[in-house]
Amino acid sequence: MQTSPDALIRSSGRSRRFDWWQALVRVLSSIEAVRDGRAMYMLLAAYAGAGTSMASAIRAYGQGQLQLAIGLGTAALFIAFYGSNAAGLMLMDRATGRPVRDPRDAVFDALGIGHRVLLALVVMLLAAATLAAAVLGLYWLSGLGRLGVWLFALAVPVTVLLIGLAMLAGVAVVAPLTGPTVWSGDSSWQAVRTLWRLIRERLLQAAVLTGGVSLATGLVGAATSAMVLVGGRVMAEASVYVLGVNVPPQALMAGLFGRTVMITDVSSVSARDLTYISAASVGGGVIFALALVLPTLVYLRGVCEVYLALQAADEAEALDGLPVDHAMGEPSAGQGGGAVSGGARPEGAA
Repeated sequence: MQTSPDALIRSSGRSRRFDWWQALVRVLSSIEAVRDGRAMYMLLAAYAGAGTSMASAIRAYGQGQLQLAIGLGTAALFIAFYGSNAAGLMLMDRATGRPVRDPRDAVFDALGIGHRVLLALVVMLLAAATLAAAVLGLYWLSGLGRLGVWLFALAVPVTVLLIGLAMLAGVAVVAPLTGPTVWSGDSSWQAVRTLWRLIRERLLQAAVLTGGVSLATGLVGAATSAMVLVGGRVMAEASVYVLGVNVPPQALMAGLFGRTVMITDVSSVSARDLTYISAASVGGGVIFALALVLPTLVYLRGVCEVYLALQAADEAEALDGLPVDHAMGEPSAGQGGGAVSGGARPEGAA
């Protein structure tokens, strides 16, 4: 059954509207990222390395080794940033349906494109600084003479709108979508242009979908925290009862919250109890890292889905702008029948 051109035009007109339901379902489905073992392994390794470097930096700073502390702190930021980019590349592969790259390949690819994210963010920050300078200049002009009072009456609504829109753009577009823009293959300049276009044309959709990502991330974080609290309390009470460890249950739960037990009077705790406290801190640290990684996985997958949903809407609108015969895959009347298949050229062509 063939579709008439009029029907295609009518369906084209309907498809110009943004499909909110499909986009939100796509974003909320990012919760499935908790099942992505490769990306989870990547983030766990990155956070473990960054945490170890940061702990070493704090220890070096306490010992007065300032240069070593700065170097270790920088290394921690480097590991966390590029590890997150590597995980983002893998999650973008999953979101687009491509074969997911190996963690090692993801790390090398992240080292090659991570600077694009930083450059794009720097350009957007410079644009925000330029806007802030323009607002301050408008306020300065408002203080000049009697005309300044009337200018200030105009400056109040203008600056309120500009500042509000700038903050919304930063939260809904720049912060969450700079990474996915680069992970999809854009250069730094292309990423800046894409972000600016999304701010101009898709700010409302991006804000709503980013809110959906925050909702999904919050749900996963709340569920993970509840599981850790309940399981940790049961583990601590059972350990004290079964093992006979003479310490408060909270001491065995400290590692679950990323903390270490500070014992002021070591003589009041037996050597056997100290070994169990140390073992609980190590095991609890693993659970703490896992509880931190799961919401991060959902967030990274979610922002990838937001970017792809907005790009799909742009592609649908671009397709709607073509003539009906283009949408049907046929040459338009203006082109005649001049298209030659198979690369053959008509006689007499140069």
